[in-house]
Amino acid sequence: MEQLEIKNLTLEFGGIVALQQVHMKVKKGEIHAVIGPNGAGKTSLFNCISGVYKPIEGDILFEGGSILNRKPHQIASLGIARTFQNIELFRHMTVIDNLLLGRHHRFHSGPLSGIFFWGRALREEIRHRQKVEEVIDFLEIEKVRKKVVGALPYGIQKRVELGRALAMEPKILLLDEPTSGMNVEETEDIARFVLDIKEELEITVIMVEHDMGMVMDIADWITVLNFGSKIAEGTPSEIQTHPKVVEAYLGGEG
Repeated sequence: MEQLEIKNLTLEFGGIVALQQVHMKVKKGEIHAVIGPNGAGKTSLFNCISGVYKPIEGDILFEGGSILNRKPHQIASLGIARTFQNIELFRHMTVIDNLLLGRHHRFHSGPLSGIFFWGRALREEIRHRQKVEEVIDFLEIEKVRKKVVGALPYGIQKRVELGRALAMEPKILLLDEPTSGMNVEETEDIARFVLDIKEELEITVIMVEHDMGMVMDIADWITVLNFGSKIAEGTPSEIQTHPKVVEAYLGGEG
């Protein structure tokens, strides 16, 4: 069953085509990788899905309904969360506080109960903090939970950003270059967490990633973009030997 469907998506910036008639289906519960050379349109695709960019043509269906004209916060509330290639955390806040920000759309208590911190506001605070602690345990960052994010190593900051997205309790998680700038050990940790997100949390993952080894190891399905157009899709074994992919992405001839 398709949880997300992108239909003939076209995006332009001042006459420059960033995406051209892109069609893609994402099944519920899979790890779907989007790969391609720099400038292929991968992040532009993510920006369309999350409501940052508005395409000039096509549609985006989430669980059967169009999300094309919804604003980013509305799309997030529907259950589509995202991480960014460049870390977008509040550096002077603690890990816990950054993760709690991922819960903001689930706060429903009014200002009065919030001021006096009683009743519904108190119950909500307890519930949200419990969820955040579950995410902290899941990502194995208990030792840094009360530390200021800006003082943490880069690899841990990337893990915290992943945690903030998970704190939203998404149905689909968009990961934009989750291992960018990481060493081998940190990359292996992220790969393990992505697999656990799929298998234990049962969250669909759409991942833009340059690390081909990681993609081939954990992806169920791969879509390949080049110059804004889809040139191939299939399983990792199919993509590895696809002549257009070898030519455009791996630098071979075909």
